[in-house]
Amino acid sequence: MLFFVLRPTMTSSANTPTIDNLHIAAFHAMPTPEVVQTQLPLSAGAAATITQGRAALIRILRGEDLRHFIVVGPCSIHDPVAGLDYARRLKALADEVSDALLIIMRVYFEKPRTTVGWKGYINDPDMDDSFRIDQGMTRARQFLLDVNELGLPAGTEALDPISPQYLGDLITWNAIGARTTESQTHREMSSGLSTPVGFKNGTNGDVSIAINAILSAARPHRFLGINSDGQVAIVHTTGNPYGHLVLRGGDGRPNYDTVSVSLAAAAMKQSKLTPSIVVDCSHANSYKKPELQPLVMADVIGQIVAGNRSIVGTMIESNLVAGNQPIQADHSKMIYGCSVTDSCVDWATTETMIHDAAQRLRPVIAARRT
Repeated sequence: MLFFVLRPTMTSSANTPTIDNLHIAAFHAMPTPEVVQTQLPLSAGAAATITQGRAALIRILRGEDLRHFIVVGPCSIHDPVAGLDYARRLKALADEVSDALLIIMRVYFEKPRTTVGWKGYINDPDMDDSFRIDQGMTRARQFLLDVNELGLPAGTEALDPISPQYLGDLITWNAIGARTTESQTHREMSSGLSTPVGFKNGTNGDVSIAINAILSAARPHRFLGINSDGQVAIVHTTGNPYGHLVLRGGDGRPNYDTVSVSLAAAAMKQSKLTPSIVVDCSHANSYKKPELQPLVMADVIGQIVAGNRSIVGTMIESNLVAGNQPIQADHSKMIYGCSVTDSCVDWATTETMIHDAAQRLRPVIAARRT
């Protein structure tokens, strides 16, 4: 794929002072969304996975499907080989528990940063500061195709408002992160996404930020974006009726306990929203200690068993190997299947968590059906 350098626009006269693009070194042209999608078209198998996954998720949010959905997978994708190894295992596990759980693989390519750090597979796919975003976008699309062709739906964080034009047709569930839930740009973008969208509470734990985002995204918007030809366009959206709240803790404190969940549900009702809550077992809810995620999960499932109907899903950060590792210049020295961002639980722990959840929820689902 060609990688063009577009220089900043030159001024028309030597006497005219340069006042724009003062901190721009270069512009690199990206292939348009249509070019990337033509190179890597949506297959019939992947389309079936996405269509069925989105429909099932919508039924869960409406209360028509009594199963619980779980978004589970690596904190971020950095090695597509290990990522597909994980996906194959997860697909087999998803089939085993499909009567009680809808499993969606967490496929995160973009990582928000408070200051600096690796920004994810799209931004720097080779993890060497070469920042080949053009290649990262193409590789990300190929990975999503591979996952969906396994029959496994994928969920991701919509961080960059341009990326959905390249990848949105391959996503079943989107999240808006704690740092961007309050952003008008992300609320507008969410109003046009084709998937249900989970809005995380703010980094300080404030759920009103996410509730306002749900309300905003449900309304039509008009804003600047790009179309499939890469042309700047005025985007007109219809509004997204499938926004829901994701509790991830805040300011270093959890908010998955029964009191926090009840208060969040009450706040949603006060805003005339049907309480649909997902609990993120990671981040502040587990004090960023992966070994605590099973305890969070068990507590949340216990709330459902006890009668809670507002909790519809959970999130787990999981990988083949527990913990995390730094990025090394020699990638061959890195641990296969181990996160390079937040620490994760390992595969064996993941299996146990999901099997236990399915076992505890089966009688609850059966009772609600009758």
